[in-house]
Amino acid sequence: MDLTPLDVRYQEFPTGLRGYQKEAVRTYLAQVAEVMEGLIRENEGLRERLKALEEENARLKEAEGELKRAVVAAEKIARELKAQAEREAELIRREALAAKEQVLREAAEELKRLRGEVERAKQEKALFLGQLRALLEGYLEALRRLEAGP
Repeated sequence: MDLTPLDVRYQEFPTGLRGYQKEAVRTYLAQVAEVMEGLIRENEGLRERLKALEEENARLKEAEGELKRAVVAAEKIARELKAQAEREAELIRREALAAKEQVLREAAEELKRLRGEVERAKQEKALFLGQLRALLEGYLEALRRLEAGP
């Protein structure tokens, strides 16, 4: 049975021989009715607050779901970026190794060329010294003949 403040306020009691004082009962019932009205208003306010909090909770759960999806997406992007960076680093490493090998080959070829030039210079020096020696010996021989006279 639902009891409203109006029901309490206007409740009638049968009177007996030595019944209650009507005015005291009315005053008490008015106080009870006021307390009930306050409790009903508070209850309604709490229900509205509960509804608002439930709506806020639902909104926050939705936002949490979106945030989780964003975090998962960010983690996926981070993994993809890391993998891409690792692939690029490997490519750069391979290119650097290839460039190093090319530089080493070119340096070896240049060394071989320079050694060949040094060897040719030694041969030319030996040839020049041999020719110079022969020329000088020829001059010495001519000088001895001139000194030995006719």
